[in-house]
Amino acid sequence: MHEDQRSGTSVTVAQLTRDRLGELSAGERKVGRALLSAYPVAGLETAAELATRAGVSAPTVVRFVGRLGFAGYPQLQRALMNEVHAQMGSPLRQYPLLDQMPAGEEFIPFAAEKHAALVRTSFEDLPASEFAAAVDRLCDESLTVHIIGGRFSHVLASYLTSHLQLLRGNVGTVPPDEFSRTSLVADAGRQDLVVVFDYRRYDPSTVRLARAMSAAGARVLLLTDPWLSPAADVAEVVLTSRVESPSAFDSLVPGLALVETLITAVMDTRAEDGRARVERMETVRDDLSPENPSPLPPPSG
Repeated sequence: MHEDQRSGTSVTVAQLTRDRLGELSAGERKVGRALLSAYPVAGLETAAELATRAGVSAPTVVRFVGRLGFAGYPQLQRALMNEVHAQMGSPLRQYPLLDQMPAGEEFIPFAAEKHAALVRTSFEDLPASEFAAAVDRLCDESLTVHIIGGRFSHVLASYLTSHLQLLRGNVGTVPPDEFSRTSLVADAGRQDLVVVFDYRRYDPSTVRLARAMSAAGARVLLLTDPWLSPAADVAEVVLTSRVESPSAFDSLVPGLALVETLITAVMDTRAEDGRARVERMETVRDDLSPENPSPLPPPSG
């Protein structure tokens, strides 16, 4: 999906092309029709190949892209890829795959192997340098950590937040209301780290927040799928995990395994400082417990 600069609403490249055909030159219209005739494949070809398909010059393709409101051909292709991935992640597209799964007693070992394989593949594809960079940033106490998730991935965001709060200070989830997010961006700077969970079908509001935080100077750590959320454009560190599932819905099992591994690495890196923090948290928890029979100290003065 792409945001139409005129209306401010998200539209597909196909919709945008149809809406603008009447405004284009004859050559640009040829490009638009060629794109629509083999959508979206034609737009995923090189600019030269699309020009050949339309029977025009490559500069005409570039002008066509600009008339649609894109900064360049790569940006148009990115929008098309996002559309494809959004469709791939639709539960309605997944339902036909359910017919291929075994039933009865065979289903449990099938599902177990599927999840195990996805976790294994996710870790095999994870660059060690990116993982190390993520741990370094999560352990850096000079940074205030803000964590945000999407419709389902907010579960992972909350899980990571709760564990990091045990191991270090200045960690919290990003509130969902507009005022809190506006304040967050307005006050953001290099001392802020925003951890973003965004899996297909990507959340436009999450992507906008990541980009706004980056523009304000904050650092962005992204956890996403192998096809990459658009927020990857502004992320300093990107960690991917598989999302395929035996069900009609994408799986967060590999993502949770990655979060668990991050928590373990942060705990190991924080070592005695992390342990001391956990001990203080446990002491405070006991003091605040309603089952604690100890009387409150008398007010001062």
